[in-house]
Amino acid sequence: MAVNLVAPVAAELQPVAGVELGWAEAGIRKADRKDLLVVRLDRGAAVAGVFTRNRFCAAPVDVCRAHLDAGRGIRALVVNTGCANAGTGDSGLADARRTCEAVAQLIGCEPSQVLPFSTGVIMEPLPVERIVAGLPQALSRLAPDNWLPAAQAIMTTDTLPKAYSQRFEIGRGTVVVTGIAKGAGMICPNMATLLAFVATDAPVAPALLARLARRVVDGSFNRITVDGDTSTNDSFIVIATGRADIPPIDSIDDPRCDALADAIGVVARRLAQSIVRDGEGATKFIEVVVEEAASESQASAVAYSIAHSPLVKTAFFASDPNLGRILAAVGKAGGAELDPSRVQLFLNDVWVARNGGRHPEYREEDGQRVMRAAEICIRVRLGCGQAATTIWTTDLSHDYVSINADYRS
Repeated sequence: MAVNLVAPVAAELQPVAGVELGWAEAGIRKADRKDLLVVRLDRGAAVAGVFTRNRFCAAPVDVCRAHLDAGRGIRALVVNTGCANAGTGDSGLADARRTCEAVAQLIGCEPSQVLPFSTGVIMEPLPVERIVAGLPQALSRLAPDNWLPAAQAIMTTDTLPKAYSQRFEIGRGTVVVTGIAKGAGMICPNMATLLAFVATDAPVAPALLARLARRVVDGSFNRITVDGDTSTNDSFIVIATGRADIPPIDSIDDPRCDALADAIGVVARRLAQSIVRDGEGATKFIEVVVEEAASESQASAVAYSIAHSPLVKTAFFASDPNLGRILAAVGKAGGAELDPSRVQLFLNDVWVARNGGRHPEYREEDGQRVMRAAEICIRVRLGCGQAATTIWTTDLSHDYVSINADYRS
């Protein structure tokens, strides 16, 4: 059951001029489900991507990087679920390239102008014949308002599709930003097991868009974790079609650049948090805030030590205020500069630990009251400096084990 997450409404997902989406039921892993997506872009669209840092990255990740580096101008994206095409060696690369060739032939572009994406089971061969056979159906459905079925077509263990759209004022003009994402497990930064595609009609220089993509992902998808595992297939793509009626944004010094990054960031954070809310087996949405750290790296290390601790996560699932587990996680990651006597711990409005020990006015029933809620904020003040960070995570439930034990059945 997703935590305070509702399905997107199709009418609220605004088309982005220059982007068309179509899907098919190709039977890649299971029959009668959307599992193939094609996104066609008008000529001149700028595209940038951020990908997994897992050294065992999937074949489509390697192909995407090569095609973006080629600089030919991306005309299409093709996404399949059911098979990750990871851990498949040279044959996996050939399959990813063949998929690009099939799309290119059908829409009239070069294979290097197509970006492939896959998600699903690792170490299984990509069923290319099914993908190729499903492409005509996907292309026949191309339309600018297909964002909701597109979000459905990229789901794996997700319980709900993830999509968000908003208009933003940029300078004296208005731009649209619409995005979709998938992900529920194997979620950890750099990046997470996710696919995310965000499009805007803003006119942005390609080199600048690449910088904005990195900035956006660092404030959104690189701040989430469900289980501490980094996937082989993570991909975040930003598309700027240039169809909005505003002057081009081609310099980092343009004040509209920050405004556009913030706008894309709003959509990306909404999608990233939706992934956490739909985390496999999640019953709690947990915000971890670390303040007064000596450095950003110390803040991040402490935040992820808390978020990745099975003992902390299972305590939150049980609504059991066994909160010494949080202090243990802080101490494990805080480093030599951490002085435990200066650490403060809060759960929502409850001051749990002061100066490294139990607050004299803390009552266990107050901790339990907070932990019963569906949304909880863990706030830690380290007393070491001025750096801070925020990440989002989940509890760890019986259902998480069941979902992953039965994933291939």
